[in-house]
Amino acid sequence: MITFTLNGKEVQGKKGQYILQVAQEHGVEIPTLCYHKALEPAGMCRLCMVEMHYGGRVRYVTSCNYVIRDGMEIKTDTEEVHHIRKVIVEMMLARCPEVPVVKKLAQQYGIKEPRFKTEDDDCLLCGLCTRICEKMGRGAISLTGRGLEFKVDTPFHAQTDVCMACGACESICPTGHIDIRNITKYEPRPLLSEWDVGLATRSAVYLPFPQAVPLAAVIDPEACVHLRTGNCGVCKEFCEAGAIDFNQKDEIVEINAGSIIVATGFEPFDPTPLTQYGFGRYPEVYTSIQFERINNATGPTAGEIVTKDGRKPEAVAIIHCVGSRDQNHMKYCSRICCMYSMKFAHLVREKTGAEVYEFYIDIRSPGKGYEEFYNRLQEEGTHFIRGKVSQVTDIVDSPEDEGKLVVVAEDTLARTVRRIPVDMVILSVGLKPAAGIEEIARMVGISLDSDGWINELHPKLGPLATPSDGIFIAGCCQGPKDIPDSVAQGQGAAGEALSLISRGKLEIEAAVSVIDPERCMGCRQCEMVCVYGAISYNASLSVCEVNTAICKGCGNCAATCPNKAIELRHFNNDELLAEVEGLMFAPVGIEEHLGGTAM
Repeated sequence: MITFTLNGKEVQGKKGQYILQVAQEHGVEIPTLCYHKALEPAGMCRLCMVEMHYGGRVRYVTSCNYVIRDGMEIKTDTEEVHHIRKVIVEMMLARCPEVPVVKKLAQQYGIKEPRFKTEDDDCLLCGLCTRICEKMGRGAISLTGRGLEFKVDTPFHAQTDVCMACGACESICPTGHIDIRNITKYEPRPLLSEWDVGLATRSAVYLPFPQAVPLAAVIDPEACVHLRTGNCGVCKEFCEAGAIDFNQKDEIVEINAGSIIVATGFEPFDPTPLTQYGFGRYPEVYTSIQFERINNATGPTAGEIVTKDGRKPEAVAIIHCVGSRDQNHMKYCSRICCMYSMKFAHLVREKTGAEVYEFYIDIRSPGKGYEEFYNRLQEEGTHFIRGKVSQVTDIVDSPEDEGKLVVVAEDTLARTVRRIPVDMVILSVGLKPAAGIEEIARMVGISLDSDGWINELHPKLGPLATPSDGIFIAGCCQGPKDIPDSVAQGQGAAGEALSLISRGKLEIEAAVSVIDPERCMGCRQCEMVCVYGAISYNASLSVCEVNTAICKGCGNCAATCPNKAIELRHFNNDELLAEVEGLMFAPVGIEEHLGGTAM
């Protein structure tokens, strides 16, 4: 360990560490615009100057790239150091007068106007972009020229195919000077955050969402430079926990379970096909999920309801039943849209004071306290307009509405067509079954209804169960539900699963299918028609076999078997014929016991 004095206090650092690194470890703040712990320091900005006393001499050195030594004394906030930094910031302000980070530094050092000739630039020549490009194994950009021509540029001053459009240079630039579109020949592909529904970007290493379980970062293999090229690896170098393992592979884990709860949830309807609403064409048209993220404190706007240009909206339109109750898309009511639309209206008025217009077909508020909430919104001044929206357009009627969106809709109660200019449009999209639900249903042996939702055993007597024993359903996999209903059903399904496990022994169906191996020719037609997955093929014997614990005795396999090798236990041909024969030759007077006439 190296021992030296930092601002009058004796500190220690590892051999080879730089002054800035040790200062940061001990909570001493030293300003810098060209240092990044992932890169080799270069001392380009000179802002990290400190006063060094060593060997009887006083020197001023850049702390980001000066290695610590035994016995040295470092002072980071003397009057001389402050003066040096002030002059450096003043020169930066003269070169880049409109760069926010420079203006902030100038304010800290009390600089209002630079004494030097001002320029119209936004590059500080810190070299962060060129060094990170080298780290990526590319070297597509570099510092070129001399004197006043010194700048960041590509070879031959043209777009290059050496750049792979990873965006590292643009993301690390402290002033926003780098525009990757001026560097690469490829089309940049921003990494949009799935959690923020495309309203914000993310990095290649990211947390899926706040409060994720487990709360661990994941790596996007399609965006990670190391996994694509073998270069970079910055995250592994600086992960203190040593949690980064580039050799991990996707794996399939098999778990033996006594019961299964299917809770696949839902997918929001994509309103892109409904071109009349302008989603994807007008930037101020949002889906309900996107608005949820805008309103959330952890969202892209930190909970502020603002437009793309940062303005608070003065008028907001909320369109109900987008995709739902539509013969061309989803014929059913999604059940939750009316209430969450009213919640949005309340939040918009509370946070912005904007006028809110709700366009609805019918208001459906069947839950506890829901109708009261609807009445409260009317008292708050929300405008409810009964009628379908025919179009969202940017063609306005008057010059003062220029830049707004116009919602064109029929008002069935007033018997007129209305054109209402607004700043923001929210589409209350319906719910549809989650992607892949067909494969899961086939896997666990359950069926779907005509709309793609999972069929329960009985809508009233068995809403949590399925025809397959041990398979339960919860939440929106069965159909659209709100949060209280989903929570209640989830708790009920968990209780059903626990009660099944706690029994220890189960009664199985008596009337199940049996296969005669002498007759079975291994055609496997029975395996294909079994909806419960109770039949499997034994390759060693070339015959099919029935798992009697799963079989429900529906008889599909028996009816399908071309060789008549399958019979239902207690319902085979001999037993049925014996029953018929018994009725035919029954003794006289048996009709009194049967309640009818003997054959």
